[in-house]
Amino acid sequence: MQQYEIAVASARRRGVPRHLLLLRAGLALALLLTTLSPALAVADGPPNVIVLVADDLGWADVGFHGNTEIETPSLDRLAAEGVQLDRFYTTPICSPTRAALMTGRDPIRLGIVYGTILPWHPHGVHPLETFLPELFLDAGYQTAMVGKWHLGHAQQTYHPNQRGFEHFYGHLHTEVGFFPPFGNLGGKDFQRNGVSIEDQGYETFLLANEAERYIRERDRERPFFLYMPFIAPHTPLDAPPELKAKYAGMDDQRLPARSKNTDKTRLISKLQRRPSARPMYAAVVDGMDQAIGQVLETLDEEGIADNTLVLFFSDNGGAAYATGGADNVPLRGGKGETFEGGIRVVATLRWPAQIQAGGKVDSIMSVMDVLPTLAAAAGIEARTEFPLDGRDMLPAIRDGQTMPRQEYLFFGSETPIKGHYNLTAFNDHWKLVQEIVHGLSSVDVTNYLFRIGDDPYEYNNLAQEYPKVVAELAEEIHYWRSLYPVAGTRSELVPPPGWRAPLDWAQYPTPLEELQGQAAPGMPPENALVPLDWQHGEAGRLIYNCEPYRMLGGGLCK
Repeated sequence: MQQYEIAVASARRRGVPRHLLLLRAGLALALLLTTLSPALAVADGPPNVIVLVADDLGWADVGFHGNTEIETPSLDRLAAEGVQLDRFYTTPICSPTRAALMTGRDPIRLGIVYGTILPWHPHGVHPLETFLPELFLDAGYQTAMVGKWHLGHAQQTYHPNQRGFEHFYGHLHTEVGFFPPFGNLGGKDFQRNGVSIEDQGYETFLLANEAERYIRERDRERPFFLYMPFIAPHTPLDAPPELKAKYAGMDDQRLPARSKNTDKTRLISKLQRRPSARPMYAAVVDGMDQAIGQVLETLDEEGIADNTLVLFFSDNGGAAYATGGADNVPLRGGKGETFEGGIRVVATLRWPAQIQAGGKVDSIMSVMDVLPTLAAAAGIEARTEFPLDGRDMLPAIRDGQTMPRQEYLFFGSETPIKGHYNLTAFNDHWKLVQEIVHGLSSVDVTNYLFRIGDDPYEYNNLAQEYPKVVAELAEEIHYWRSLYPVAGTRSELVPPPGWRAPLDWAQYPTPLEELQGQAAPGMPPENALVPLDWQHGEAGRLIYNCEPYRMLGGGLCK
């Protein structure tokens, strides 16, 4: 298998046309699979771990989900050589997913749910929270991050180098562009370990080059943990000329998303005779797939592919609205929504030394499960400051066990319209989607109830038939929302009046030596904090990591 992979990599570097390469690869792989024994490779020590995260990739936009419009041979290879995580769920927007990934905790507790961390926000994840790379670093791993952070930038306490990553190459923000000068709101945002850099080229390929360099120059005596979150295929979309030309004639044949707002944006765009975003989106996805292929080829050439666990998923559902270009059909809706198209995402995991190729995991897995699952795979005890909300899914992934989910998963978003909430609670059997719109003197609630196991595409709203189920799930969502810190993120599309962005975001975080040693306590006197938190009730928490007793009407922490 290793010789086959190296031969494929060599052919790509020699410029063999992709359609011939795919044909040769398919024939060679089929021959190998018929001659090789099904025995797994023997693991040699703890695995290397690579986590690849796409930004707004559509469910229907990869070959292993039936897509024939966009070439994704690298992702298809991961799925063929690993397992598909068919019911992998994330939050519907960016920062909350990344917070859940890094902590294994429900982002409602972290104060990062309703909106992303925007440039003018002071938010980040509490320094007491244990981050995934910290566990690996403490276990003797080398740790690196290459790509987009989006988990805090106002203070050095929130910086990747302070959260377990020995090496950081990339951007603190989102939407920095795919070509230089890589800026956010006019401020330069490209750095290596806190120092601005001037690297030139297509952003996706720059990330691939840095990941390859890191792997080749690693300490070969120690395993490594590499986190590679792309900005692709997030808007604003752009691609090299050759990729633009490749998809220039692509027609937009997407079916309706069955989401009022998403489909309305597409209709308005057509009426205004604007060009479809679909061709450029396809070019960006293709570029990302090539970058992933470069990483996989590096593993092959270094002879470490067998004992390297590679996890890939999208941070949320595809941006299926007019300017996004993604396609989630047959799933309903898309980014920002809690229909399946916004939270059920493309995901696959490969680990040849331990996992049989070609499988599919049907059990529900969420982004909160990644930390305990990867820790278990590496033989690391997931010792964290606070209890995890995720569960170890390795028995389902490696051993094929069915892992039912009776307890509810919760996700929410207020993006992009402030006061317009998209919420959900679901398990193996039921799923409630709530759309709640807050006016200045009104609240409108629309409920959608689905038997999600039987109706995964959410066609049949059973809310009127099962009002008791709706009431039960609505109460669960209500309590879940009461856990939110009062100063958590909200949807804000513009900064406070008069706010100015820095010239260079690498210089923006307040250094540690200029900060006090402990988190600020806030305005209430210490002896008033508990009663004030109790009085806030469903309005949110003043005490960090407070989970109120329900019998006391949302007050007093457990």
